Amino acid sequence: MISGIQAEGELGRRIRDMGLIVGAEVRVVGRAPLKDPVALRLKGFTLSLRNNEADYIAVSPL
Repeated sequence: MISGIQAEGELGRRIRDMGLIVGAEVRVVGRAPLKDPVALRLKGFTLSLRNNEADYIAVSPL
């Protein structure tokens, strides 16, 4: 579950527009061979996110 978003400005808005908001349940479903990007599953769809963007998202286990 997402517990916080530390990104601000344009990046913060972009992250929230993708559905990554506090309280959303998210699951890592895959990684590229070089570990970047990461595939996340939330709300019935899969989202690919670069590690430097994912670093701004705090999660807590369910």
